[in-house]
Amino acid sequence: MKKPEVKSKEHLTLKIKVEPRSSRSEVVGQYGEALKVRLTSPPVEGKANKELVEVLAREFGISKKDVKIISGQSSKNKIVRLTGVRDIYDRKVKYS
Repeated sequence: MKKPEVKSKEHLTLKIKVEPRSSRSEVVGQYGEALKVRLTSPPVEGKANKELVEVLAREFGISKKDVKIISGQSSKNKIVRLTGVRDIYDRKVKYS
């Protein structure tokens, strides 16, 4: 997987592959060039998007308002921008 695109020291743009209706919510790891995230919510009425924001905010230690879905609102493949992320390579989600 390519390293995520970093626009500045505090912005991070990631490709995300979402798997809705899973048994638990978690960041799984690498999926091609994307980060795979399992969600318990169904993909209706924005529930999965809301849960994705919550999961990513928790995983990266940032506020929910600092997670923005840039594209893919109604798709399993999304592009997300994280603001305020520091020391990304020291976290348990590793990129190679």
